[in-house]
Amino acid sequence: MADSIDLTALIRGSKAQWDAFVRRYTGLILSAVRGQARETGEIEDLAQEVFVRLCKDDYRLLKTYDATRAGLSTWLTIVARSTARDVMRRRQPQTTPYEAVPESALAVTAEPTERIKLPDGLLSPRQKLVLTMLYDRDMEVAEVAAVLKVDPQTIRSTHHKAMLKLREHFSPENPPKSGSGRG
Repeated sequence: MADSIDLTALIRGSKAQWDAFVRRYTGLILSAVRGQARETGEIEDLAQEVFVRLCKDDYRLLKTYDATRAGLSTWLTIVARSTARDVMRRRQPQTTPYEAVPESALAVTAEPTERIKLPDGLLSPRQKLVLTMLYDRDMEVAEVAAVLKVDPQTIRSTHHKAMLKLREHFSPENPPKSGSGRG
């Protein structure tokens, strides 16, 4: 049982338990999908998709919930965000393949007016690469992990450590030393 919801009875088809489950977790799921919606009206649609996914195929997804690994609220939040992301990706119009786009359309017309010069050795080559992929190439953590053939947690950890170094380096308590290359 999680939060007075009998998941076993729910999975066996108890309408009362399903109704209690929906009442209890609708707010959480609405909150979790809000960030994926482009318009306010889509939030309810995305939440509905989450509930459909949970009960689809004889509650197949809901049966995978493991209370020893996460609380039900945490698990539902992850499922809701994942479902919302999947739905929004499916709704995106198909894009033209990269190879079919004329080269002139891909030309970069402007560079950033000012780039921060980091002192040599401040970040490791791996940290620089991860930051470049995440920020300059606008890749997701999972994409970077796949390209580098490492676990996504490794990418998150590398990113975190690089950000700590940058914050420390650029903090007001750490004024520039002459010849430090800042700017």
